[in-house]
Order: sequence, then structure tokens, then C-alpha cells
Amino acid sequence: MTTPTVLVPAYCPGPALLQTLTDLRTARPHWGLVVVDDGSGPPHAALFEQARALGADVITLPVNRGKGAALKAGFAHIAATVPGSPVVCADADGQHALDDIVVIGERLAADPSVRRLVLGTRTFDGHVPLRSRIGNDVTRWLFTAATRSRLVDTQTGLRGVPAGLLGWACGVPGERYEYELQMLLRAGRAGIALDTVPIATIYLDDNSSSHFRPVADSVRIYLPLLAFLASSLAAFTIDFAMLLALQALTGDLLLSVVGARLTSAGVNFVVNRRLVFDARHNRGAAARYAVLATGLLGLNYLLLSGLSGLGLPLLAAKVLTELALVSTSFAAQKRFVFTTRRGLTGDAQDRPTSSTGAPTTIESTSR
Repeated sequence: MTTPTVLVPAYCPGPALLQTLTDLRTARPHWGLVVVDDGSGPPHAALFEQARALGADVITLPVNRGKGAALKAGFAHIAATVPGSPVVCADADGQHALDDIVVIGERLAADPSVRRLVLGTRTFDGHVPLRSRIGNDVTRWLFTAATRSRLVDTQTGLRGVPAGLLGWACGVPGERYEYELQMLLRAGRAGIALDTVPIATIYLDDNSSSHFRPVADSVRIYLPLLAFLASSLAAFTIDFAMLLALQALTGDLLLSVVGARLTSAGVNFVVNRRLVFDARHNRGAAARYAVLATGLLGLNYLLLSGLSGLGLPLLAAKVLTELALVSTSFAAQKRFVFTTRRGLTGDAQDRPTSSTGAPTTIESTSR
């Protein structure tokens, strides 16, 4: 079995970090431990020294950059120093049970060649802080609506990444909490499966140690999903305006649907390629989108004509049709149209970079 490495991003951590490292060192002494100090500063220097004393390799980022940036710095470091080691990401606040961390690592190590992310999914039973319950419910609903994939826990920090996907993980956009959702959204597009494992739901002191900012970080998390929905709304507006105009001019529903869809599909493709999926250099995307648009056009016409035949007004029939197809469109565009496959090496975009585009500089110290 391949030996896993546990990666813990930490910003201003408390004693729970040391307890997690101690437990891991006792239970799995041969596993690697990497801690990323995400700009915690001098007040926490002594705690990170204790982490080194426990055998952890500590990477120090000079300023706080966010959880996503810390994870990517850790991925790049592990890929360079322990090639072939799968990575288990765990939080620093003690809210991941030792047994669950071990299960994720052993599941990865048992079959390291499979292209999958192993996700520790919480059931959210028992006492869960209100903001955490609401946040997870909203994100889960949006994720399901947009991708047609049901995932119980979209915000879990306990996840396993095979060694062969570390380069891909470094290329996923996002610097803060939105990074973890971006990984899930882009996994299907890259042909990566989501393998879920039930874990305990643990919140210590009502999650008071969390550095999550309810407004700013929620916007970052929901933005990838909302961007697609906004793009779909813009396309719907254009589509419906053209449908009304062509229907008034020709009186032919099929001709009106085709003309309206050709116009709106062109706008939707450009917006999604540039802003939603960031796939401007994806070869063949236009041809694949044309195939998808043709299929959706047929479904659109069948649903619209069927609802209109039942006596629904054109506007109501159009709204119901688009609502029925929006999640299908997102899932198909993510997995079929804008799909990408990246390896661990050989792609400059797979290396973490700073906001200026230069390679990230990190300081790594070990015992």
C-alpha cells in the first residue's frame, strides 16, 4: 500500500491542531504529516514549533492567503518531496475524528490509481450550529440544481486526493473557501469520480474556532454556481424575446424556437466558456456545444409544444421548460462540452501561482 500524507492547512490554530498531529503520529507513525501555516504570524510561532517537534513538515506562507491557497501550496510541496504519496486533507480545528482521517487515507492507499476524490461526508445529525446547517443546505441544493448530482456534504474539509491528481488540484481556481467547491464542480468535467465515505459530524463550541466569514466567503462559495445560473437567465431572456418576436412575425412555433435558440445559444456559449468554466483554450468545445445545443433544442421544442398544447400561455410554458432543462445543461456542459484532463506534470497551469502570475514562494521547514 502507498503511504498517505496528511495535509493540514492552519490559520491561527489552537491546541486542537497539536492533538490531531499527536493522535495521527500514534495511530499511523509511518504516515507523512504536512502543516501549512497560512500567515498566522509570530503569536503562533511556538505552536508551529511544537508541530515540527511532532514530526510534521511545516510550510510557512508569509501572509494569510486563504484555505484554497494553503491547500495548493501543500499539494505542490508533497508532489515535489514525496512523489507518489496520496494526500488526505484535514482541518486544524479538531472537527475530524482520527478514525475518519485514517479511513480516508487507507481507502486512497488501497487503490491509488483510480481517478477519484474520496470525500468524508457528514450526515449533520445531532447538534449542528444554525449557520453551518443553513450554509450546507443551501450549497447542497444549489449544487444539485446545477449539476443534477446529489452530494450530501459539499463543504467537507476531509477529502482524499490521489498522487496522480495533485497537479490537477493545483490548477483548480480559488484561493479561499470557494476552492473546495470548485474542486467538486470541476471534477466531473475532468472525468474524476466523487467517492463518498460517511464520517462523524463534529462541531466544537458551536464552531467558534472557524475563520469562515458568513457574507464574503458565502459569496465566494456560491459564485461558481450562481454564475452559471445568471448566464442561463441571460440566455433565457434573449431566447424568450426572440421567441416572441419570431412567433409574432411568422406564426410558426418550430421556426421561432429554432431562431431564438440559435441566438441565445451563441451568447450562452461565449459567456460560459469565458466566465463560468474558464475554458477559452479548450479545443473542440464549440463543436461539442453545437451537438449539445441541438439535443437541447429538440427537448425544448417538445416540452414547449407539449405544455402549449395543454393550454398554458407561452410565457409560462417557456419558464417551465427552461427550469426543467437548466440543470441538464449545466451537467452536460461541465462533463461533455468544456471537459479537461490534466496530468500531474508538464502543464504550467498546474503549478500554484501568486496573484501576479509568478510561481508561489513558500518556506518549508521540518524537524
